[in-house]
Amino acid sequence: MSFLRTALNDSLIIHPPGFYIIGFQTFPFISVYIIFLAVVYVVTVLFNSFLIYIIAFNPCLHTPKFLAVINLAVIDVILNTSVIPGMIKTFLLKDNFVPFNLCLVQMCVYYAALPLESYALAILAYDRLIAICFPLRQNSFNTLRIMSCMVSLSWVYALSVDIFAAVIMTRLSFCDSVRVFSYFCDYAPVFRLACNDFTMHWTVASTGLIVNLMVPFTFILLSYFSILVAVFRMKSVSNGIKALTTCIEHLILVAVYYIPIFIIFLIGLYGGTIDPDQRVLSLSLASCLPPCINPIVYSLKTKEIKTRALALIRKNKIGT
Repeated sequence: MSFLRTALNDSLIIHPPGFYIIGFQTFPFISVYIIFLAVVYVVTVLFNSFLIYIIAFNPCLHTPKFLAVINLAVIDVILNTSVIPGMIKTFLLKDNFVPFNLCLVQMCVYYAALPLESYALAILAYDRLIAICFPLRQNSFNTLRIMSCMVSLSWVYALSVDIFAAVIMTRLSFCDSVRVFSYFCDYAPVFRLACNDFTMHWTVASTGLIVNLMVPFTFILLSYFSILVAVFRMKSVSNGIKALTTCIEHLILVAVYYIPIFIIFLIGLYGGTIDPDQRVLSLSLASCLPPCINPIVYSLKTKEIKTRALALIRKNKIGT
């Protein structure tokens, strides 16, 4: 194998032409699973695009809540686009070679979208917190400008950390194996192949995982604790139930996103070893299914979206 060698800070940095993705070595029904993920990807793109279209072209839905919903829909499409087409190429078309630069791009896009998904759920929790706990100040605490700032800051933060992680990845030398045991060009499995010290990369990965999962999740928990306190203080039981029903779709999204991830990492941390193929399967499902489920939940559970969607369908039927 020929390697590209570049001198950096008087040390030799060896970059291979690319990497070979070798996940699912013993999984018997990999073709069926990848076809299933292809269907998941089509549903993700279609439903999220439909959701974005309904919100974008209905002025009455141009509110802080639905700006946050659009943000989540865009992230969902990016997240699954960063992984599933590559998995189809690798495991269905049997072309598992990924060029070095394309590997970095895939890594960057995936690890920008993953924390953005977590922060998008926290932003939606903020919307529910203000709507239920501070209804009279909602027009002051939750405006389009404030929501736009929160969404923008989450993107700036995620992209900044992501670019830094990609830059330090280019300082690693890969002089031995280029076989990545994962379902895509995953950050940790790639840097572990390096010949030189990857302590900084491990620190960035582990710290990012903790911060990007636990900070939004903690905020969501505190938000719902405050919401429950506010609901129990309401004099009308029916008003309290009505307030809680507006949170159902968001709670479903939080459960779908966080529960699989926490189970996988807790089993790995306290439950001993996990079969490598089972771990890759679980991680791929945990990252690919939420973007598919999110728009379906919002389309079915959110009254405003459902009303607009039905009106659009009726209009098209009348037009034909």
